[in-house]
Amino acid sequence: MTITAAADGSALGNPGPAGWSWYIDDEHWAAGGWPRGTNNMGELKAVLELFRATAGTDDDLLVLCDSQYVINSVTQWMPGWKRKGWRKADGKPVLNVELLQDLDEALAGRRYRFQWVKGHVGHELNEAADERARAAATAHQRGAAVPAGPGFGGTPAATPAPERRPFAPTASLFDLDPPARAHRVTVELNPEEWERLQRRAQREGRSPEEQLRALATDAS
Repeated sequence: MTITAAADGSALGNPGPAGWSWYIDDEHWAAGGWPRGTNNMGELKAVLELFRATAGTDDDLLVLCDSQYVINSVTQWMPGWKRKGWRKADGKPVLNVELLQDLDEALAGRRYRFQWVKGHVGHELNEAADERARAAATAHQRGAAVPAGPGFGGTPAATPAPERRPFAPTASLFDLDPPARAHRVTVELNPEEWERLQRRAQREGRSPEEQLRALATDAS
């Protein structure tokens, strides 16, 4: 059998609040995003999460994309980038390299093909994926929970946007002696750094904020 799915990304501002989504049908789809990202990042992430979600199947995968960037990256450019150490022909680093490396790993051993579809012309699957990617980007723009979808096997494949908790001081690098007083610190992370922080925090059973404080404590 062949699984047919659309994958799409969205960015409000490009860069700006960004979302991604893959869609098979109303019972099989997922979405997520970042507070700040690009449309190309959303497009790549949608395909990556589609391959991850369907990794346990033995079916062929037909991926419908309206992004020539994604299709060309996978089918034409990636082998050359890998030979050059993930650098382009001009020697400059490849953009979105971590997403591309994760995608390269997810593709290994899979049977798949990509098909380009024109966006915003009423293609049912593409429109469904686009709608959900924009909803995820809008949720990040508003600081709301992201509609994550049921995933492929009935378990949501993405988590809601992390809750913004008030700063609660703990014994850490940020303490002053004396007097002890909490200081609010703003850390700007790009979308790939934020995703790595989330993964590490989830592995250790912490929120991203708690993980940052733990890192600060380790550094003291």
